[in-house]
Amino acid sequence: MRIPTRKKPEVLSPAGNLRGLKTAVDYGADAVYCGGKAFGMRSAPKNLSLEDFEEGSRYAHERGARVYVTCNVLPRNNEIKAMREYIGQLKDTGVDALIVSDIGVMMMARQVAPNLELHVSTQAGVTNYQAANAFYELGARRVVLAREMDLQAVRDIRANIPDDLDIECFVHGAMCMAFSGRCLFSNYLTGRDGNHGECAQPCRWKYSIVEEKRPGQYFPIEQTENGAYLFNSQDMNMLGHLDDLIDSGATSLKIEGRAKSAYYIAAMTNAYKTAVNEYMIQRGFEDADGNILLPFHDRVIRPSDPDYGQGTEDQVMRNADAAFAGVADEGYDRAVATSDAPEPDGMSSHARSTRRKSNTAVEQIETDWKHAAVRPAPHVELPEWLLEETDKVAHRDYSTGFYYPERKVTQNTDRSAYFRSWLVVGEVLSWSADEGGRVTLMSRNKIEPGQQVEFLLPGERPLAYIVPEDGLRDADGTPVPAINNPAHVFSMPCPHQVPINAAIRSRTKKPTLKAE
Repeated sequence: MRIPTRKKPEVLSPAGNLRGLKTAVDYGADAVYCGGKAFGMRSAPKNLSLEDFEEGSRYAHERGARVYVTCNVLPRNNEIKAMREYIGQLKDTGVDALIVSDIGVMMMARQVAPNLELHVSTQAGVTNYQAANAFYELGARRVVLAREMDLQAVRDIRANIPDDLDIECFVHGAMCMAFSGRCLFSNYLTGRDGNHGECAQPCRWKYSIVEEKRPGQYFPIEQTENGAYLFNSQDMNMLGHLDDLIDSGATSLKIEGRAKSAYYIAAMTNAYKTAVNEYMIQRGFEDADGNILLPFHDRVIRPSDPDYGQGTEDQVMRNADAAFAGVADEGYDRAVATSDAPEPDGMSSHARSTRRKSNTAVEQIETDWKHAAVRPAPHVELPEWLLEETDKVAHRDYSTGFYYPERKVTQNTDRSAYFRSWLVVGEVLSWSADEGGRVTLMSRNKIEPGQQVEFLLPGERPLAYIVPEDGLRDADGTPVPAINNPAHVFSMPCPHQVPINAAIRSRTKKPTLKAE
């Protein structure tokens, strides 16, 4: 059994192992992407065996979710036969789609596994509708856009491709300093090939200058005592802007993090799924119980629509293409520019947005080109507790990536560590109604009387709870003053029924920076 493509926005979650896959599904993921033991772009996670894919696919399908497998490395000549054999094995495991970046692998997959959907990876660098349509003609049913695309580019691609070609966009997680993740930095410095899933992330390292005649003396590149992190990109966080992205034609919302913990997967999946549900309700597509009121459709005005070219210009359109157009950061702020304001260098807005540096022939600009507009709608308001969820996992400074050119992602040059203000202190093993309610848990960090904790619940606001002054017990039922042995079984009173595997978290006494 395979699950058909969704007709509404998809929350796509990562999984580095079978437990992560099940966690993502339990917390609302509509689809999970994961890698096998070979040919995926992440070698750090344990990844899934063929048996894991079979079990994971059954688990997901029984709950209405789909499973996608990454086969997005750039294979070498001596790997082609092994890749063909591997795809032949995957097709019988029940997975729903393959994520590919190499066109040869794509053609191979069509021959070997014709029943599997083909999704074109971000490593293919799709930045325009012509490329998207070409992949569609070759059999792709989804394109994962380059992370460097702004919202207007998403709109323009959506307006000029078939409606049954999915657009997948990243919404949360680590950003790469290289274009669409294609990079030789790690290979050059460490011999670990980033295009084969072995990236050592040297872009996150701290750099200093060493002068030839002064070996052993390290001079920071910036005048700070901490040195400099030259390529250390901020993390992406689009939770509060999902309405803009969905309105602009994104079909699938991808959370980055196959090397992340089960807790991270649960928390971010739950947050983005809840946000999508709010979008569907506030846009009038569903009621609060999830019943369909109207068929879902994005708000992009297509060339075939009667009102094409008549849409109201908004800030996204005014800032179009600035990410790649060489617009200077100083002296020109597109965010506050009005349609009547003069351009600082005398160029028209269109000429500026399409200008490129070139030492070849003068480029020909399409004078009849029109950006696709979006039918206006009120901003989707998310509850404050939901917006706070992204701060309850370890993260670097957040940004909105390249979606808004006027405030695009930058580097943190003074550190590469993660912020951590919340810790997982336990994991629910079972709950019993006996004695007025009691939860048995596997401890991860210290839990003591009077401590405020939260139970992370699927599809709901986290349950805040104060640990009672007494009633804590170890696995033998012996009373204990506190839970302070990690990886041991304990229990405590809890009148609220909580699900198995729910994470228990608590705010740290002092927020920390932690390298991960």
